[in-house]
Amino acid sequence: MTSIHKINNVGVKYQGLNPPQNTCNDPTCPWHGHIKVRGLILEGVVIKSKMDKAVVVEREYTVYSRKYMRYERRRSRIHAYNPPCIDAKEGDVVVIGETRPISKSISKVVLGVISKRGEG
Repeated sequence: MTSIHKINNVGVKYQGLNPPQNTCNDPTCPWHGHIKVRGLILEGVVIKSKMDKAVVVEREYTVYSRKYMRYERRRSRIHAYNPPCIDAKEGDVVVIGETRPISKSISKVVLGVISKRGEG
C-alpha cells in the first residue's frame, strides 16, 4: 500500500524546483505546513548548516559602478529556515523564498535543492 501525503502548492514556478520526496510534520514547512511564501525568490549556495533547522545561504550579485564604468561583485549571507523534509547540506545550491518572520534573523525558507554538493 502506498502512503499518500498532502503537499501544499507553494505558488512558486522555478526551473528545477520539485516538491520534496520526504514528508514532515513541521508547521513551518512550506510544502507540508502552514507557512506562506511571498515576495522574493532567490538562489544561492549553503555556506553553513550547523544551526538546528536553519542554514546560511550566500548569494553573489553584480552592481554597476558609474564612477569606474564597470561592474563589481558583491555577496550577501541570508539566514533561511531548513525544513526536515528538504534537509539542505553545506555546498548545495538551493532556492529560498521570502516568508513572514520565523525568528529574529530568519524570514526566508528553503524551498528545494537544485543541485547537491558534488553534482554540476
